[in-house]
Amino acid sequence: MGIEFNEILAKTILTEAKGYLDAGYTHSLNPYSGCAFSCKYCYVREMPIQKFKGIPWGEWVDLKMNAAENYRNEMIKLRKKNKPVNIFMSSATDPYQPIERKAKIVRKILEEMIENPPDFLQIQTRSPLITRDIDLIVKLREKCKVLVSMTIETDRDDIRKVFAPYAPGIQLRLKAIKEVHEAGIPTQASISPVLPFTPEFPKVLEKLVDHIWIDTLTIGDGAMGKRSERLGMPLLFEEHGLSKWYRKDLHQMVEKHFKKYLPHQLIRVSKDDAFLR
Repeated sequence: MGIEFNEILAKTILTEAKGYLDAGYTHSLNPYSGCAFSCKYCYVREMPIQKFKGIPWGEWVDLKMNAAENYRNEMIKLRKKNKPVNIFMSSATDPYQPIERKAKIVRKILEEMIENPPDFLQIQTRSPLITRDIDLIVKLREKCKVLVSMTIETDRDDIRKVFAPYAPGIQLRLKAIKEVHEAGIPTQASISPVLPFTPEFPKVLEKLVDHIWIDTLTIGDGAMGKRSERLGMPLLFEEHGLSKWYRKDLHQMVEKHFKKYLPHQLIRVSKDDAFLR
């Protein structure tokens, strides 16, 4: 799959939080537009940024070359207004997609954050590349609250290959979040969206994370499942004999299963709980 990369200068880097984010965040931060991981279920495929692009999702990435500079300037202005700044990075891309290894846009942002810290930062990724920046995240944690959330939709890599063939393997993600956790950084496993898993999944995550976040294609696509339907998810599940996993009450079933094995306070369900505590 060929990918078109474009270096751009963004007008701003912090976006006021809306929708599901406004429960606990003031801003989202997307260092890239587009995402090379190209997960088939990604709700961003149904958003205007992709609808009007003219290039298939997963085949283009815009690099916001001035992201760190913008962050510094915008944070200085926000602090003058004495406003809280709780950041979700990222809501419409993966901050640690492959090009980050070379571009280092996120690393530069983290360096700026150490100088001008937010009140809270959640880093949402599915990439083991985040381990590269453990040194900076540890320093940032001395200045503000930090949570690293690793997307782990399933413990079955065969299932991952069906829904997200270009994303990092599950074992690589588990190894990465273990390394982050052992560095003393608060961690979360984001089962988002829930994909078919083995009964042992809760035990796989035990002792690797401080929280487990449950989300599904119905409650987590921003349109109560309509975006997921338009993306053909019901048919994809059916084609692979997985239709029993595509149901509106899936989050309740998964929550119940996980609470059989793990302390209840570890388990959080999308929209039923604020991110920040």
